[in-house]
Amino acid sequence: MKQILFPLLATIAFIAAIGIFVGRAKNTPLAPQKEIKIGETKIAVQIADTPEERKKGLSGTKSLPENNGMLFIFPEQNLLPSFWMKDMLIPIDIIWINDGKVTKIHKNVQPEPQAAKLTLYYPDGPVDYVLEVNAGFADKNGLVNGASVDLSGI
Repeated sequence: MKQILFPLLATIAFIAAIGIFVGRAKNTPLAPQKEIKIGETKIAVQIADTPEERKKGLSGTKSLPENNGMLFIFPEQNLLPSFWMKDMLIPIDIIWINDGKVTKIHKNVQPEPQAAKLTLYYPDGPVDYVLEVNAGFADKNGLVNGASVDLSGI
């Protein structure tokens, strides 16, 4: 009995330890890589510039530190991308940017983890970048359409 019980318990403990480690790694806030400035506010951003990174976005992220976000960079200028809240866990503001200016803000966009049909969010016109930040960021920082965006830090 001991010959079966000990390996079984060891295996269960190992699987539990791996599960805890993977869970922590997945739920760790983003590690900012670059800094941009929008209006008068500096934002530490994780860059999403590959198709895989743009598709994943902030999906699965449980929290964002204040003044942190994800900057989506597109290989071509003047695109009309769509965004969704698939697998999102937190509400966000989606800030559409073209030629160094804010062109549209979707405020307090809510997660849709179980939606059968996801809502798609679009800019009003072509954009070069999209910034996702915590919901309320735009209001807290007085961000409006036409605000300047300094992208020299990327």
